[in-house]
Amino acid sequence: MAQGEEKEDAMKNEAGAVTNESASRFSRIVSAMFPRMPDFHRLLNDQCSLVVDAMDVFVTFMETGDAAKAQEVRRLEHEGDKLKARNIDVLNRAFSTPFDREDIYRAIMSIDAVLNYAKTTVREMEILGVAPDTDMLDMARLLHQGSIALESGFAGLKTSPSDAEQDATAVRKTERRTEKVYRRAIAKLFDPKHYIEELTLQRREPGSDLSVLLDSMEQAECRAIVTGLSFVMDALKRREVYRHLSNASDHMAHAGDILHDIVVKTV
Repeated sequence: MAQGEEKEDAMKNEAGAVTNESASRFSRIVSAMFPRMPDFHRLLNDQCSLVVDAMDVFVTFMETGDAAKAQEVRRLEHEGDKLKARNIDVLNRAFSTPFDREDIYRAIMSIDAVLNYAKTTVREMEILGVAPDTDMLDMARLLHQGSIALESGFAGLKTSPSDAEQDATAVRKTERRTEKVYRRAIAKLFDPKHYIEELTLQRREPGSDLSVLLDSMEQAECRAIVTGLSFVMDALKRREVYRHLSNASDHMAHAGDILHDIVVKTV
């Protein structure tokens, strides 16, 4: 009787093993034919969170001019490149996506572009020897606000599309406000009264490196012209920085437009 029971148990175990093996083989076939969908909501949220962190540091740099903060912005931009490459690779390999594949790609690229412009802004300021001013700080703060709204929108896309649409609208509003600051800054930049009323003593001093262009002129006359050239050079340098900040806000708004498109297509 005991031997019969042992044989019966052995047969059951063998049958179970065969069944488990068949189920496992079937699962592998199904997984190969229909791979699990990657969590693109989380992948895009990773990018948005990094942009928020970078914009926070970017604002501090515009407040202080601290070179260490500029270096941190560049480091975060490199991290952003890694996330962008990872997300594109996942997208290329994905069998299916939770929303339009092209929209995911456009979102990945637009979010990363904001980081790129933050990095190139601090880099150009270093190369041109331009210190932050109040207009740059105002634009940086608006970029930070836009990045927070963008992060909130993509985070809520899966569960609260209507709230995500409101966030998309908030992102686009920050772009319009940034453009107002940009135009205000440009107007001041080329207004002679601005230099008389607001320029610091340090920036009033003529650049000695420009005097080599006017060697043959009388000293007093040369000094006056060099002072004027210094004002013009400074205005052109700052205009480049302002334009970079404006471009960053354009890409932020573009990311908000893509968020809006996704909401419209999925609701």
